Amino acid sequence: MPTHKFKIGQIVFLRPRLELNVRGGSYIIIVRLPVRDGNCDYRVKSINQPHERVVRENDLRAAGE
Repeated sequence: MPTHKFKIGQIVFLRPRLELNVRGGSYIIIVRLPVRDGNCDYRVKSINQPHERVVRENDLRAAGE
């Protein structure tokens, strides 16, 4: 079973996804969601905007990588 790569409170960079109208940029991990269909999902909050979103781990990279 996959395990989450990122920790709550960690700053990550979200890859932009134009087809989903997702802006890339810096986000903070708010919640690690249960593994679903073999994918680790997270609730993240933008550093620069007030909204939150749910994203897949493969769309994230650690800040500074």
